Amino acid sequence: MKDSQTKNKSTGMVFGKINYQLMIASVVVVFIGFILMSGTTDIYSFTKITLAPIVVIAGFALGFVAILKKPKRD
Repeated sequence: MKDSQTKNKSTGMVFGKINYQLMIASVVVVFIGFILMSGTTDIYSFTKITLAPIVVIAGFALGFVAILKKPKRD
């Protein structure tokens, strides 16, 4: 009986709430970076050449952190 109770407790969500929040923030940051990159006028502007790729890489890094962050166990 105890064995089945511990089994049910351990089969919860893989990630914690903070992990999902960070992942959503990551997707939003990457999306903002791609919006900064879009457009057809002045393709050599600072925003499209420098700022947007930095924002996209920061978004992917945030996603990496969201996956690796261990949720706190109570």
